[in-house]
Amino acid sequence: MLRYVSALSKRVAVGAIAVAVVLAGAACAKPVAEGGDKETVPEVASLRPEDHPEWIMPAYSYELQGSAEVDGRQGVAAEGSYVWVSGSTTLSKYDADWNLVATNAEPFAQGYDLEVNHIGDIDVYQNEVYCGVELFLDGVASNIQIAVYDGDTLELKRTFNFEPESGQDECSGICVNPDDGTVWMCSWTDTGRYVYQYDLETGAYLGRVQLHASPQWIQGIAYHDGSFYVTADDGDADYDEPDHVYRFEAQPGAHEAAVAVERTLDDVTRQGEIEGLSFTDDGRMLVLYNRGARIILGMPSGFYDGYDHEIHEVFSYAMTDRAEADEA
Repeated sequence: MLRYVSALSKRVAVGAIAVAVVLAGAACAKPVAEGGDKETVPEVASLRPEDHPEWIMPAYSYELQGSAEVDGRQGVAAEGSYVWVSGSTTLSKYDADWNLVATNAEPFAQGYDLEVNHIGDIDVYQNEVYCGVELFLDGVASNIQIAVYDGDTLELKRTFNFEPESGQDECSGICVNPDDGTVWMCSWTDTGRYVYQYDLETGAYLGRVQLHASPQWIQGIAYHDGSFYVTADDGDADYDEPDHVYRFEAQPGAHEAAVAVERTLDDVTRQGEIEGLSFTDDGRMLVLYNRGARIILGMPSGFYDGYDHEIHEVFSYAMTDRAEADEA
């Protein structure tokens, strides 16, 4: 898997230094004795996002390379020379030339104790496909679970129940952070101002992180080179408004994270509904987009003029590290 020395790594380093300064300052500051003179408090570096524009600026520039039509409308995940795509009720696997090599048209047929009917955005890690599944009816979700499928057979291997006390009431996407062994879930509903963290091995709930300012209608989530990326269906297709990709960093133990507008998707075939995203080993961003269908309460309902069915496309973007480009 390719790794990158990016602007993001530089931002992480800056943040770490700032945190170290704060901790050092706290350790050195002396308490004020009752009735005594106030001690001078050491000045520390600001951790406010507005004081660090590099934290909330795009990490990469993107150039559209092309697109491929696929048979799923929900999620996309890449690992090695393969790409997996999820529909609401299907899982598919493609090779590097977008040839379909495997499909599971009944992913809920066995292995579930609670009824489910919907898969959101997905991720793949060590040839296992991670899915956020739920029972989704008219914009309302229940029975949320983390489901893991075999990357070759696309058969269910195991499930983990989500933590109701987290406050999460829907799962639109899921991703794995292999750097610290965690799984993250996002939500399309109002609880989308949070992302939710679980242990990769045990499925134990670890907490949530609030996003500032939170994107609206989050559809997918992916982890790449130290940062998380989310897609948001925040454009209105009726007015040809584009959707967006956002980026944030979640530091260990943090309860909030600043959000950057990473990419405006104004170069897709036609505006519609953005869904999942992923990053390839050779440094491309993949984004799944639907067009042709009108979406009401998160579900297709009728078609736009000129369409008699919904089209699902994965758009591929070449990525250039902005910091490295500036230094060149």
